[in-house]
Amino acid sequence: MTYSLLPRLMLAAALAATAAIPAARALPADGVTLAPHRAVYDLKLLKSHGTRGVASVRGRILYDFSGNACDGYDLKFRQLSELDSGEGKTVLSDLNSTTWEDAKAKAFRFSSQTRTNDKAGDPVNGEAERRAKAVAISLSKPKHKALKMPPDAVFPTEHMRRIIAAARSGQNMLELPVYDGSETGEKLYNTFTLIGKAILPGAKPPADAAANVPALEKLTRWPVTISYFDKLADSERRKGEQTPVYVIGFELYENGISRKLVLDYNDFTIEGDMTSLEMKKEKPCK
Repeated sequence: MTYSLLPRLMLAAALAATAAIPAARALPADGVTLAPHRAVYDLKLLKSHGTRGVASVRGRILYDFSGNACDGYDLKFRQLSELDSGEGKTVLSDLNSTTWEDAKAKAFRFSSQTRTNDKAGDPVNGEAERRAKAVAISLSKPKHKALKMPPDAVFPTEHMRRIIAAARSGQNMLELPVYDGSETGEKLYNTFTLIGKAILPGAKPPADAAANVPALEKLTRWPVTISYFDKLADSERRKGEQTPVYVIGFELYENGISRKLVLDYNDFTIEGDMTSLEMKKEKPCK
């Protein structure tokens, strides 16, 4: 039994943080400014159900984000996770991934390598470019391949920016196709986001690493749930027949920091607790 949690957790953890904005700096058109940070999430099993449930999960995500609204955003991501089936079978997965995304959401580069029980999987490398009529994908690994995605497909950081902008404007739903270069780099997901009632500053103080962080003390946050659907089966979903591939829940601050991760993979659900948060010095735009 194996589960590919890693690409999915990239999306769950990739909720970029912001810090104080220098007065001389212009805000992006959507008013969402991202800033460097380093976060650690500890993973554990919340519940198991279905015929492919697991007995226990433990692991950790390291998420290191840098960049700015001029040069784009870099992400170094690593996740270690161990799944125990309860039948004497344990799966240990180790993912290393790096991505770069243009601040204007016109270009995206990605590279990842996964090891499962000390066996290396095929590396995945590629890049994407937004053009007038399509998003063009060029894969170099695991094999050379050219693909085209719909022109409305968004990249991961842009996806989070749009969720934040929607929450600020009072919207409670958002639907977007997302391309993140996951698995073999050929996947496109339709996402449906539900945004809950705003949690105002000072209400329900957090008890994790988000507590007592000056950058968060005066910010609103929202409960958010994102359902991911296989784009190829989208016609079935619109008929009400498709089940999400997975569902991610979290509390999202208006500066982009997320906490209280809950990842539902249908057969089991994982909880991610933010145990460390470091706001890094922001590199100013030239």
